[in-house]
Amino acid sequence: MIDLNEIQTIEHDVLVVGAGGAGLRAAIETSNLGLNTGVITKSLLGKAHTVMAEGGMAAAMGNVDSRDNWKVHFRDTMRGGKFLNVWEMAAVHAQDAPGRVRELEDWGAVFDRTRTGLINQRNFGGHRYPRLAHVGDRTGLELIRTLQDHGIHQGMDVHSECIGVDLLKDGGKISGMLAYWRDTGRFVVFRAPVVIFATGGAGKAWRVTSNSWEYTGDGYGMATRAGAELMDMEFTQFHPTGMVWPPSVRGILVTEGVRGEGGILTNSDGVRFMFDNIPERFAPETADTKEEGQRWLDGDREARRPPELLTRDVVARAIMREVKSGRGSEHGGAYLDISHRDSDFVKRKLPSMYHQFKELAEVDITAQPMEVGPTLHYYMGGIRVNAHSQMTNVPGLFAAGECSAGLHGANRLGGNSLSDLIVFGARAGIGAKEYLDNLSGSPTVQQEQVHQHMRGVTDFLNREDGENPYVVVDDLQKIMELNVGIVREGEELEKGIEELQKLKERVKKVKAHPTSQYNPGWNTCIDLRNMITSAEATALCALQREESRGAHTRLDFEGEREEGLTYNGVVHLTESGELKVRKEMRKDAPEDLQKIAHSTLEELEGNRV
Repeated sequence: MIDLNEIQTIEHDVLVVGAGGAGLRAAIETSNLGLNTGVITKSLLGKAHTVMAEGGMAAAMGNVDSRDNWKVHFRDTMRGGKFLNVWEMAAVHAQDAPGRVRELEDWGAVFDRTRTGLINQRNFGGHRYPRLAHVGDRTGLELIRTLQDHGIHQGMDVHSECIGVDLLKDGGKISGMLAYWRDTGRFVVFRAPVVIFATGGAGKAWRVTSNSWEYTGDGYGMATRAGAELMDMEFTQFHPTGMVWPPSVRGILVTEGVRGEGGILTNSDGVRFMFDNIPERFAPETADTKEEGQRWLDGDREARRPPELLTRDVVARAIMREVKSGRGSEHGGAYLDISHRDSDFVKRKLPSMYHQFKELAEVDITAQPMEVGPTLHYYMGGIRVNAHSQMTNVPGLFAAGECSAGLHGANRLGGNSLSDLIVFGARAGIGAKEYLDNLSGSPTVQQEQVHQHMRGVTDFLNREDGENPYVVVDDLQKIMELNVGIVREGEELEKGIEELQKLKERVKKVKAHPTSQYNPGWNTCIDLRNMITSAEATALCALQREESRGAHTRLDFEGEREEGLTYNGVVHLTESGELKVRKEMRKDAPEDLQKIAHSTLEELEGNRV
């Protein structure tokens, strides 16, 4: 047994796991509060899915339409989430977002401007008014650039290509984390009484996804093994518009900003099908949407909300309906066309999309339609946290960003992801400081616990025979694609869960070449532990929810059910190592927030509620 003193050890007050928008914003906050802060990132600093959020960040600043305010934003978020959001989180988000965006501006973010010099804002699906502060179609990249440039001067330490293995605890409280360096495979112990997860989602459990190789549900797996709970995992968002062709780029995101700037969706017959896919349950907005959409179709470019900007779950299902009806595009999607707009306008407003299609698909979007289709994009569910502090039920463990649950409910509105990162990243930092201020004693790292976690991952290297981890990953993706896709049925979900149970046994037996240095096979073995946990939690929650709500569609339970609003699906790991899901009854919503959510737009525009 290796003595703990022989293992590299790094000490911090706070360890942030993940260097995307939420992680960097949390690290900036804790550094500013005088805490010794370390950030570990699975790949390199700047390589985060935050850069994929191209269209903008939602904040009710009222720069383009003065009628906008936080209450309208809160109302839109609740309605987009089908009222399954954590009410307090949705309110905090809407209230804090404008200030956090202005803070970014103070730190050097370069936003697009209105003619009067204010931060420009654009339309986006599900938002009543132009609300997305943007930088062309590179907003996420500008957010990361700004946070990096500002953050590295605040005193934080960044540990790149460092991957978390498992959390360390002392008497139920967080005491640190065991991790390893990707290049050498050598283990490192981080001693820290606070760990903030900003690890993103688990999109790589599906074959067609906008997510890159890092997004294997690491936070979900480590959190559950440490005793934390997951919530609302059935709500997985399929972004309506990912690239469809060529196969090498299938799933890569096509920003909603294309539709926000006037892009229209048509099928192989040239029909703009979204006019036939406006759900009745969108009342009273439905009539306005149809009227404004028709004005837009007739050439009125000032119409505010064309039907292409309905919520993402609606648009994604509509595209799949066209494909399954034989009216899809040449390669199995739909056509997204913005070529009717002026060529210079498209290149100026959507430079990344122009170059992306030109270089990857040899398509000139100023002259030709794009082929797009749904791609697994985002987890609305995640680690269950306190609405204000972002702490989990494990003392000292916090979570923010996509890996946490609560803000988005059953469906996330586009643009709410970036403002989510900066609002709740900061909140997690503040929560961490408050926790440390009230912490009595200093949790210690237990040597046997470290060795137990080390053995759990070095076993993959010490087997004489075993399964190829890449084959197991491929089979996992097939199971999720076939049984836990964009539309679901009970029989398929049950079959998927059964197949995942068999796969769990195979995951335990995977084998990697016996060297820890530069060994992607070993990295994949470790990732698989978290991927299988994330996939199973998703399938269990999806089977339990017998209704169709937001991004969760059950063909055998069409439509929303009243009972569906009374609970959240909560997942925990039992002592025997089984994942279990239960219905956690929701608390009554605060009366003041209920009143806002159900108010008329006229009342909110005048800020009379």
